[in-house]
Amino acid sequence: MKADKYAVTGAKKVDIRKLPTDSSKDGVDKEEIMAKYEANKAELALLQDRFYADGKEGLLVVIQALDASGKDSAVKNVFSGINPQGVKVYSFKAPTSDELAHDYLWRIHQNIPRRGEIAIFNRSHYEDIITVQVENIKPFYHMSQRIIGESDKKFYDKRCVQVNNFEQYLYENSYRVVKIFLHISKDEQTEQLLERIETPEKNWKFRAEDMKVRDKFDAYLDVFNDVINKTSTKQCPWYVLPGDQRWYTRYLITEILLDALKSTDPQYPELPDEEKAKLEECRRILADSLKKDDKEEAPKKEKSDKKKKSAKNSKK
Repeated sequence: MKADKYAVTGAKKVDIRKLPTDSSKDGVDKEEIMAKYEANKAELALLQDRFYADGKEGLLVVIQALDASGKDSAVKNVFSGINPQGVKVYSFKAPTSDELAHDYLWRIHQNIPRRGEIAIFNRSHYEDIITVQVENIKPFYHMSQRIIGESDKKFYDKRCVQVNNFEQYLYENSYRVVKIFLHISKDEQTEQLLERIETPEKNWKFRAEDMKVRDKFDAYLDVFNDVINKTSTKQCPWYVLPGDQRWYTRYLITEILLDALKSTDPQYPELPDEEKAKLEECRRILADSLKKDDKEEAPKKEKSDKKKKSAKNSKK
């Protein structure tokens, strides 16, 4: 089962509130999916090695979701087999006073990866459209009246346009942008929050304020639905993945990543002709060096063996 069916490209409007939150409609077998998931992770490791060496494109993976949707565990599990040298993870919390003194994309742009690298955004610039909107933070921005005085609709519609332009700018500068929404049901969110309370090792993840956010589940989903429709493009699509069964969600994420990396057609760089010409000479020098070391080590080993044999005979 590929992830294409969960892609939102802007070609037509979708209502994510009506999309599945589990695998029941796909009729998949868990054992089969888990086997494919492990195979995908192995293939990802090989592809990422070429991607890093090639260095022609960068990959930005944005992961958004409601609270307790498994963003952290998805990042931890899906990327566990990839060389950390070419992958960076950024978790965007509430902006600092310094970040608030800049435009909202300022902190985002600072963490765009080098070409050849993958950056995973656990939350992202979309918080400045979604959370700010649901929590009605706009009136508290320290900005001019010509901005704050705009209607909410005009203000957030402009931000959607700005984000589209920003992501298109990245695409036109040799980056791929993939955006993933982990779509869970309210019951699943409730179970996950209960688990955080009832499992001592997970208590640290829970805050009483999480209950207030849970009460706004439908409001958040409504805003996500609006923003996903307004910011989905062919070059920078959203994927609305069923999130209730994490084993299935993680498998779908690997499918998305494989498609994204394959689309860049990464290749190991070829040596310049002058360097290729030197390969045989360098190989010969190194091989001769090994042979020389072996010849020098042989008498030492023979002498050591004789000593050990003599010691054994003396004990007898």
